[in-house]
Amino acid sequence: MQYRTALIQYLRYCKQTHQRATVDSARQFMQAIESQRRLGVSMLVNWKDALNWFFEEASRQPAPTVHPERPSDVMTDVPSFGAADLGKTNWERKLIRELRGRHYRWRTEQTYRQWAWRFAKWLEGRAPSRPNPTGGHDGAWPSRRIEDATADDVREFLSEIATRQRCSASTQKQALNALVFLLRDGLGKDVGDFGDYARARKIKRMPVVLSRQECRRLFAALNGTTRLMAELMYGSGLRLTELIGMRVKDVDCERRQIVIRAGKGDKDRVTMLPESLVERLKTHRERLRQRHEDDLALNLPSVWLPEGLERKYPQAGKSWEWQWFFPSTNLMTDPRSGVKRRHHVLDATFQNAIRLAARKAQLDKRVTPHVLRHSFATHLLESGSDIRTVQELLGHKDVSTTQIYTHVLNRPGLAVRSPLDG
Repeated sequence: MQYRTALIQYLRYCKQTHQRATVDSARQFMQAIESQRRLGVSMLVNWKDALNWFFEEASRQPAPTVHPERPSDVMTDVPSFGAADLGKTNWERKLIRELRGRHYRWRTEQTYRQWAWRFAKWLEGRAPSRPNPTGGHDGAWPSRRIEDATADDVREFLSEIATRQRCSASTQKQALNALVFLLRDGLGKDVGDFGDYARARKIKRMPVVLSRQECRRLFAALNGTTRLMAELMYGSGLRLTELIGMRVKDVDCERRQIVIRAGKGDKDRVTMLPESLVERLKTHRERLRQRHEDDLALNLPSVWLPEGLERKYPQAGKSWEWQWFFPSTNLMTDPRSGVKRRHHVLDATFQNAIRLAARKAQLDKRVTPHVLRHSFATHLLESGSDIRTVQELLGHKDVSTTQIYTHVLNRPGLAVRSPLDG
């Protein structure tokens, strides 16, 4: 368990400092940990052992075979340590090939693979779905393979994680999607119908929402581009991936709107651009224009584009309109090709900035970037905006998702006074 914690913290450190997993970066990581004096001597020794084990295992792994004719091994946002990970078993390799061939995100691949392995371990030692034709057994059931899994197995697994492990409804749904994709798309099996499994109880959770005053205090604790990003996320109701993935062409200051390309569900939509941010956005864009011209003068590689678009228009990546609206300050290595180019601001960088700003502003709530989106929807409804309009601005497929924000219309104190106040 300590090895796992150490490696997770180390890889997170590499992501935040924009470094690759090397012996030098590992030494820097341990020096930073020691300087902070957060761990005891025995714990420090365990963490060093974990990093030594990590690099020793990596050195024993054979070099990955490169298949230029197989673009399915390349993924749009797979990190460098995941590019060479093509699976340990035949069924996992098939799953990865299908996920990457359909350009699923790296986080989705991680989630699906974790559920697949959890299901595989659950199958081990279980009784076979069909009796042994020879009759009887030697006291232990033969190990079940995931390739032989049936709809009944999936049904029992989903029921068990809901009844015994008390998982949430969203977690159970995630497991369902992962296993259906594994069996149907990865292994080509007919999964049939297993809709009668025990379903986890749905629990209605209220979103964390900041008041307008709290939003102002949060923004006051930020500065520069980070503050502009936070105010734009709140003022337009953007998701974090939509914010950092915006291109120059998507921000229309003249029409006061932002076009979200390939948002959640791979859908486009249009949302508002706050009037108060127009001049600052224009100033920010002019700074970007100068940086782009400097990058062209240095003959830096072009910005990343979706694979199909890059093949059709090879020079489009050098065009001004395709540049990231919030680019990173430093160049980063593209994990797919090894090309060092300018990427957009990392999500972890912005998340950490919001977390520190909330602490500086002394807010008494758990504040993440997504809280700004919650606050956007809530404040619109408080001001009397139509829920259908809010639904379209947020990009919700179903209005029932947007209705979670109507709790502000029914909060105690609007029409009823506490007897203590009387």
